[in-house]
Amino acid sequence: MKAIRIHRFGGPEVLQLDEIEKPSTLGGKLLIRVVAASINPVDYKIRRGGYPRVTEKDLPITLGRDVSGVVQLAAGDFKVGDAVYAHLDWADGGYAEYAAAAPSGVALAPKSIDPISAAAFPLAATTAWQGLFDHGGLKAGQTVLIHGGSGGVGGFAVQFAKAAGAHVIATASGDGVKIARDYGADEVVDYHQEKFEDVAKNVDLVLDLIGGETAIRSFAVLKVGGALMSAVAPPDPVLAAARSIRIERYVAKPNSGDLARFATMIDAGRLRMAVAKTFPLAEAQAATRLLENDHPRGKVLLTMG
Repeated sequence: MKAIRIHRFGGPEVLQLDEIEKPSTLGGKLLIRVVAASINPVDYKIRRGGYPRVTEKDLPITLGRDVSGVVQLAAGDFKVGDAVYAHLDWADGGYAEYAAAAPSGVALAPKSIDPISAAAFPLAATTAWQGLFDHGGLKAGQTVLIHGGSGGVGGFAVQFAKAAGAHVIATASGDGVKIARDYGADEVVDYHQEKFEDVAKNVDLVLDLIGGETAIRSFAVLKVGGALMSAVAPPDPVLAAARSIRIERYVAKPNSGDLARFATMIDAGRLRMAVAKTFPLAEAQAATRLLENDHPRGKVLLTMG
C-alpha cells in the first residue's frame, strides 16, 4: 500500500510517499481501507519533532490521527464492509491506503454526509468534547470562553457548548468572526479589534486552543474556582493557585462512544464542519503547507482515490 511517512523530523519536505506492506499483525484491531484522512496540527507537531511521545527511535512513522473508510478485516462489533470513521492511536497512522484501528476508537460513519467529509470529525470533535465536558465539567447555564472558535476544534467546541445550554463566548478574527457566530456563539470577540478581557467576565470555563499569552491573560476573566483546560500547553500553576482555578493540559483519547454520539448529532443536523480543501495522498506536502501557513477555514483532507 501507499503511505505518507517521515524518516526524519523537519519541514513538509520530509513527508515521503512510500510503498509499504499493509498492517498484518492487528492484535485485535480492525483493518480499514481508508477513503480519506484528516490533517491536524498534531501531525505537523510530530513531523517537526515536537511531540514527546514520538522520538527518533520510532521513525519511520506514518502520520495521521483520524480517517474514514470501510472495514476490510473485522474486530469487535464491526463487520467487513461497514462504513466507519476512526480516531487512531499515534502509532497506527492514517495517511495511508489502509490503517489499523482499535475498536475503542471506531464508530459507524454518519449516514447524512459523504465518506470523505466524515474524516473531518473524529480527532477535532473528540478534542472539543472531552475538553469541555470530561475535563472541563461544563454544565447548562455556565459561561465558557473558547479561544479559536472558528477553527477545527474550536468550531466543534462552540457547537457542543451551545447545544449543552452554556453561554458561549468565542475569539476569532476576520471572516472567522462570522463563522464562530454561525456555529452558535452568543458573543464573538475579534481579537484584532478588541481584548477578550473587555467582553468576557466571570467565566466558568476557558477552553484554550491557542496557548502562550492568550492562556495567561485568560486567568483574568475566570471566576474564582473556575477552570482552564488547554489542548496545547500546561497552564500556569502559579496564576491558577492565586484564584483557585482548576487547570489541566489534556490530550484527547479515542472513544467509540463519543464518535457514535457525534454521528447521531451529524445525522440530526446538529453538528457540522466545513471541508476547506482536499488533496490526493501524494500531495501531502502541499496539504500540510496549506494548514500550517494559511490557517484555512475548515478541515484539510487527504483522499486515497
